[in-house]
Amino acid sequence: MSNFDYKRTVNRVSDTLVNAGSIFSEDKKEAFTRAIASEDNKNAKWVLENILENAMAAEKNHSPLCDDTGIPHLVLEVGLDANVSGRMLDAIREGVAEGLRKLPGRPMGIMGDDSHRINQSGGLDLDSAGVEAAPILIRRCEENIVRLHILMLGGGPAIRAKTYRIFHKHDTKVVLDEIVKWGIEGVAQLGCSPCTLSVGIGRSHFEATALMMQAQVDGRYHTQSEMEQEITKRVNESDIGPLGLHGKTSVLATFMRVGPQRASGVRIVSVRPCCCFEPRLATVDLG
Repeated sequence: MSNFDYKRTVNRVSDTLVNAGSIFSEDKKEAFTRAIASEDNKNAKWVLENILENAMAAEKNHSPLCDDTGIPHLVLEVGLDANVSGRMLDAIREGVAEGLRKLPGRPMGIMGDDSHRINQSGGLDLDSAGVEAAPILIRRCEENIVRLHILMLGGGPAIRAKTYRIFHKHDTKVVLDEIVKWGIEGVAQLGCSPCTLSVGIGRSHFEATALMMQAQVDGRYHTQSEMEQEITKRVNESDIGPLGLHGKTSVLATFMRVGPQRASGVRIVSVRPCCCFEPRLATVDLG
């Protein structure tokens, strides 16, 4: 890529990460506005109003939506004749680091060898960029471009998420019932509701989790499939409500991706109860 502008790419990735960590999408703002208008519980309405007010302040100030600024997760879309070089990957990595410092991201990186990082004895890296991005997920794009999606994934939803097998018994309802059960458990334990449930259904744990991530990239609050609507409706009937204070809105929406399946008695399902600030997502076209 002889005409590749390394520094421009770094700057654009950096700005995109800041946007992911500080800005609600327009359809998410609209979803909160609808939830506020429909909520009868005074405490729940107050929570929803304050979350939206916080989001507007974060957007205005380019500041983090939440103290848990999240771990960068990257989805790279590549068009048929588009090129991705090692230099572009290096620029993306540098842009992520600059964005974490600019946001700023909360220092969460643990230093040391494998054992030190596991048992958290290696010390905290005080550099915000010490929080390295997760491995990049690459997928095909119909447009002839390279497009980067940055997701900032927080720790609370990761703790309450679940990726496991479900014996489907040749009945979609069995799978949906289990997703609803996991959703209710996760939302109730997370506390930072209203959530957006992110669901992936695949043939392996890797595939299900990758589909769950892609569901966050592709999901839209104003467009829900029949199955997504059913999951949202049933979890909301649990009356958990914003911050667990009861009310109509435990879940704003469900984003679900169903991948290829195989002849097997199980489906591998990944469910993440994204907190009230997630999905924290921004997108940039890199060329």
